[in-house]
Amino acid sequence: MLSVTDLRGRALTVRELRKVLPRAGADVNSVVSQVAPIVEAVRDRGAEAALEYGQCFDGVRPASVRVPAEVIADALDRLDADVRAALETSIARIRAVHASQKPAEHTTELAPGATVTEVFRPVQRVGLYVPGGKAVYPSSVLMNAIPAQEAGVESMVVCSPPQEDFGGWPHPTILAACALVGIDEVWAVGGAQAVALLAYGDENLEPVDMVTGPGNVFVAAAKRVVNGVVGIDAEAGPSEIAIIADDTADPVFLAYDLISQAEHDEQAASILITDSPALVEAVNREIVERYQVTLNSERVREALEGSQSGILLVDDLRSAVAVTNAYAPEHLEIHTDNARDVAAQIANAGAIFVGKHTPVPLGDYSAGSNHVLPTSGTARFASGLSTHTFLKPVNVVEYSADALAEVADAVITLADAERLPAHGEAISVRRER
Repeated sequence: MLSVTDLRGRALTVRELRKVLPRAGADVNSVVSQVAPIVEAVRDRGAEAALEYGQCFDGVRPASVRVPAEVIADALDRLDADVRAALETSIARIRAVHASQKPAEHTTELAPGATVTEVFRPVQRVGLYVPGGKAVYPSSVLMNAIPAQEAGVESMVVCSPPQEDFGGWPHPTILAACALVGIDEVWAVGGAQAVALLAYGDENLEPVDMVTGPGNVFVAAAKRVVNGVVGIDAEAGPSEIAIIADDTADPVFLAYDLISQAEHDEQAASILITDSPALVEAVNREIVERYQVTLNSERVREALEGSQSGILLVDDLRSAVAVTNAYAPEHLEIHTDNARDVAAQIANAGAIFVGKHTPVPLGDYSAGSNHVLPTSGTARFASGLSTHTFLKPVNVVEYSADALAEVADAVITLADAERLPAHGEAISVRRER
């Protein structure tokens, strides 16, 4: 089922590897021209335009953009007890991890009376996008909201698409998750129009300073269009899993893990990187036998047979690490007899799952780590959502008269060298008075 690319005996450069490695074909650029008019209309006409586009695209128009408080409360009251308990378990673990991420302010003393203190200020208001298409994602509420809360963000709004089956409001499990983490502002808007409304607001809806959260290619394109008006976390692409495995790996575990990510989307990527020809055959055999029993089997089949998925056969684990770093997967599992040692060699991955008992679905829900991660190779330079995402490092600089005098000549010399003499004069005048 998974196509096999044999890289053995080929000393490929990073550039060459990037050309031959499987990758999802979603292209944000290709839809920017479709999304830009939507963003412009919402910028100009606010919620009314957003609701019109929702009616056009989703066939549903909620009674209002903002979900009434009683609807959110009712969703929590009706939430299945087991689902609530599972969400509360995840909330506790995610909160513990993200609370520990908050950095402490620190001061560097360069000379007596000369200090630079780095402090961390939270973004004031954020918009959290939670998809509502092929699946229901209350976990995305937790993964977006909890880091923001731990950073100290005081104002946040969740946007999620309206659902015809639920009176035009977002899915009740999403609303219940919002209630569990203390979010009372939820907008029943989805797609590009939601991102635009978050960025610009209107006379009744306050705009945000940052938009975070996953979504389809139209959401990603809208983020690109509004970037600069607001901050964004990333332009998320289809989900990806890569697995490094040797001949000690259990092919049944690998098959299920590859299938699990393929059920996200037809464009989802599932990659196995191994030096074992026998494992290649075993994993493909197990996938064929098992994928058809899953609820989303057709979606899984299309994703696994797509050009974005496949098996890469390499010479050895050293080659597997090189291929992985070139690919820079969103999720990376390591199933080898020295998994920790291999993990230490990985420079480029959104999150690394070490050993056979640490599958990606654990991270999707309850590991405590964040599941909003860099896709499409951006793990080469970007990281996943975290408490840091919502914090701005600010330098607080304080010099006494003596400390300024000590460095004044250097500042004046550099100002003159850059032909900006007024900069130097702003220093000189303080020595003369």
